[in-house]
Amino acid sequence: MSIEARIHRWIRPDIIDLEPYHVPDARGMTKLDAMENPYTWPRELRDLWLQRLAETPLNRYPDAAANELRTSLASWCHLNSAGEVLLGNGSDELIQILALALGGTRRTILAPEPTFVMYRLAAKYTGTDYVGVSSSDALAPDLEALLQAIETHKPSCVFLAHPNNPTGGMIETQTVEAVVAATDGLVVVDEAYHAFCGHSYANLLPKYDNLVVMRTFSKLGLAGLRLGFLIGPREWLGVLDRIRLPYNINALTQASALFALEHMAWFEERALDICVERAALSQRLSELPGVELFPSAANFLLFRVGHGCAGAVFDGLCKKKVLIKNLHGTHASLVDCLRVTIGTAEQNGVFFNALKEQLAAD
Repeated sequence: MSIEARIHRWIRPDIIDLEPYHVPDARGMTKLDAMENPYTWPRELRDLWLQRLAETPLNRYPDAAANELRTSLASWCHLNSAGEVLLGNGSDELIQILALALGGTRRTILAPEPTFVMYRLAAKYTGTDYVGVSSSDALAPDLEALLQAIETHKPSCVFLAHPNNPTGGMIETQTVEAVVAATDGLVVVDEAYHAFCGHSYANLLPKYDNLVVMRTFSKLGLAGLRLGFLIGPREWLGVLDRIRLPYNINALTQASALFALEHMAWFEERALDICVERAALSQRLSELPGVELFPSAANFLLFRVGHGCAGAVFDGLCKKKVLIKNLHGTHASLVDCLRVTIGTAEQNGVFFNALKEQLAAD
């Protein structure tokens, strides 16, 4: 039997049919495609961090429960105890844990679309039905359609991204509370970009026993750590913790995250800098002929170019060594749409000038 035949015999057909998640080569580019924080640490902060890492023993396994880190996170999030925090190797692992625990045959994961692609992928990985509910023409969640879909499909898990990726839009309180009230399963509010919007639904956690909030360190400027966390009722998190792989948060990540929490003021200041740059770039894009800009409360901007032009604009920017995200073809609502991450003032200027030049050429 050939290796190809053996693979096709034993690997699930739905896994074989999956396309690998593609990460483009960004070497030599002005990289504005992945919602990364553009700011690096100042020298004095980096030296203190390196000293902390040097004191971290690497011959021992990390604290499997990451008790010190969870306790610090609980304090930062104004929670009562570390039992209300579950850590993941990035939010992606937490999404996978949720899909493993709540998904499976004859189970449904539901989300308004367009939204973060990992919700759909995690459903596929776990053999779970996925229902994407189309948003309104303004790319905002359609509450009536959501409630109808919840009644019809009775999802075990609903994901609500706030602000949403890739649109940058926020979800109204009325929508969140109505969805939580209508759902028998678990509702996950994904607040990956909460540092840039000044709003959180964590205040609703005491009110609802089927709500959790998910956040990440990535957008604050620590994407390389791969650290995400869920906050919510300890009863839910205790069950989810049973399928978390042991030692999933390595010792260097735990030490780095604890260090970051001690110096969170610096990271919060950089988030404010990004908001300032977002406003400046939004103003410039809104005045650019041929560009339709969507409002954003995240660290990126979604915009639409002329009919059939997204591919040419994207390719043209790549030739100018500027990498953004081409969303055309990913969802019916995103025809001719592109997404740019907010960078430094210099990076944003490079992008804007390249875009202006490319649009003039087209």
